[in-house]
Amino acid sequence: MKKILFALAIAGGLGAASVAFANHAWGEYHWARTTPTFTLALGDNVSGAWDSYLAQASTDWNASSIVDTAVVPGTTNKSWGLYTPKRCHPATGRGEVCSAKYGSTGWLGVASIWISGSHITAGTVKMNDSYFNTATYNKPAWRALVMCQEIGHIFGLDHQDEAFNNANLGTCMDYTSSPDTNQHPNAHDYEMLETIYAHLDTTTTVAQSAATLPQDSNEPDEWGREVRRSRDGRASVFVQELDGTTVVRHVFWAEPRNTERPLRDPR
Repeated sequence: MKKILFALAIAGGLGAASVAFANHAWGEYHWARTTPTFTLALGDNVSGAWDSYLAQASTDWNASSIVDTAVVPGTTNKSWGLYTPKRCHPATGRGEVCSAKYGSTGWLGVASIWISGSHITAGTVKMNDSYFNTATYNKPAWRALVMCQEIGHIFGLDHQDEAFNNANLGTCMDYTSSPDTNQHPNAHDYEMLETIYAHLDTTTTVAQSAATLPQDSNEPDEWGREVRRSRDGRASVFVQELDGTTVVRHVFWAEPRNTERPLRDPR
């Protein structure tokens, strides 16, 4: 893994200018681990159209000094006995990356994390081919940006910037209407990972039993409470209590949600 050392669901415009976040951690969420660096398995549940984008995102995030990723067979592999990417079963200790025609759900991409306290115990990333097969989003730059960003979310990263039409920051963690220069992480993303993972834990939530968890719903109405929404209605965060654990989802809407009363994350 190439190490770079530093000191330390895409959304639309918000209607007002904003600046890059000095701290773009997603709350206090992080994987527990007992070593300075860790390797997170990314289960490959994507079609051939997505394989190169998953491989590139894995390579890009491996350039951090904290996280290594390894693309491995996903839970939809026949050895798991779960045969369809549309189910996208999460598995403890790893991330599952899935693509399927999820239908007219309103969302283009979604990253979900299962948490215990502030510790991430499992993650999923889903790409909705019902929208990626349209002329608007069936483009290499959009596929690269969304894949890179949603994987970044399951490490505990939020967006650096939430202004849709300002100058690009050169990172996939930046909202944009022109993704050509926002397809990879930048230095600040790697710095933020060093900040999030600056401490060690007494236990680990990475690569444990890899037991599958109940299937995650694809329907927004079943995602619990919406606690955050961008002013243009293109991004949301949902929190749900599910089977004794908490699931938090970062959503990029292909179709704007109601913007009359934008929500704000209470943290």
